[in-house]
Amino acid sequence: MASKLLKGCRHTDTKDCTVINMTESAVNAVRMAIDGAKDPIAGLRIMVESGGCAGLKYKMGLVAAILEGTTVDFVIGMEGSGFVFENPQAKSSCSCGKSIA
Repeated sequence: MASKLLKGCRHTDTKDCTVINMTESAVNAVRMAIDGAKDPIAGLRIMVESGGCAGLKYKMGLVAAILEGTTVDFVIGMEGSGFVFENPQAKSSCSCGKSIA
């Protein structure tokens, strides 16, 4: 039986849409990885990027970065347009608003 991990919808019918399902085996493996991590874990990042045999590949990993309280803005400027992030939990950041420490 699959476990509902995330909920969300791409369409207007927002009635309990599941974005990702994880089997109990996958959930147990992630829990073991979290339990074995030396640093506190904020979440599990799952992404798709270019590569692999068919052109795209999955990547996933545990993340310690917390985005709680982060404000995302879209700015238009002389150097270009794009999203910028204001994260109150960042120890330092650059002027572009896209890189933090």
